[in-house]
Amino acid sequence: MSSATTIAAAYLLDWIVGDPEWLPHPVRLIGHSTQLAESWLRWPQQTPLQEAIAGAALTAGVVGGSYLATAKAIASAQKVGCGTAVEILLAWTCLASRNLIDEGLAVIRALEQPALARQRLARIVGRDTQALSDTEVHRALIETLAESACDGIVSPLLYLAIGGVPLAMAYKAVNTLDSMIGHADERYLYFGKVAARLDDVANYLPARITAFAIMLAAGVNRKTSCGSSLRTWNRDRGKHKSPNAGQPESAMAGALQVRLGGENTYQGERIAAPLLGAEFEPPKAHHAVQALRLVTAVSFLGAAVAILIRRLGYRSRITSLTAR
Repeated sequence: MSSATTIAAAYLLDWIVGDPEWLPHPVRLIGHSTQLAESWLRWPQQTPLQEAIAGAALTAGVVGGSYLATAKAIASAQKVGCGTAVEILLAWTCLASRNLIDEGLAVIRALEQPALARQRLARIVGRDTQALSDTEVHRALIETLAESACDGIVSPLLYLAIGGVPLAMAYKAVNTLDSMIGHADERYLYFGKVAARLDDVANYLPARITAFAIMLAAGVNRKTSCGSSLRTWNRDRGKHKSPNAGQPESAMAGALQVRLGGENTYQGERIAAPLLGAEFEPPKAHHAVQALRLVTAVSFLGAAVAILIRRLGYRSRITSLTAR
């Protein structure tokens, strides 16, 4: 179980170093393992049931393997006296505050060059970006900042706090699997069903914590609205097709008082989505800047809560041992 100090050190390291592309990263290993396992488990003319079973086996293997490999690495490092250092390094790789902020800033700084802004945006969104208008670029950036605040910041911090680095790494495996095979398209409708549902379960509580944190953060920024965030979140959170993405996105729409949602294009296919904050104006560049500030505040709040959870857990353990 990770200590509060481990979480704090990993969080600080994430802000200092970020996620250098040249550095070997466990998520890349998880991705390669997923591709390899898929090539072994899929064959022509599988029935839907066979695809679902194969996908479930892949999901169990990758998630369970990520947990066990992380726990084993930490235990082995502890035997040679560097367990804490390895734990901090692995915890750091589970966090993405600096990377999310850097990628968001890169899009914002490129907004005066639309082609470059769309190119930078494509690094962090799944939708097609080549033909997006300026307003759609702003909307896409705000939506992905809100959703990624959960996936990349709050969720891993929460799992670090309640289950240590192995559980946080298992969460990263779930999230990676969802992004790779959890699509409701012809190829992955059945094969990725278990991965997609597991991601829904893993993010259920963190998504709602993220929305609440966005609402709180909006209350300390005079350019955003806590009350509007609460109202829009309460009204629109269930409109999104995802049981989780609509939580932080609706809270963000209300906080910024902008209209999110609507049509997006994925691999050439236009898909309609309900509007969140339909009564508000379309987002502009300054709204994207405010969204970035809110996500930064959410990151700090999430880290503080995670550290507090571990400290309270440590104290309760000490109390329990003393009582014996």
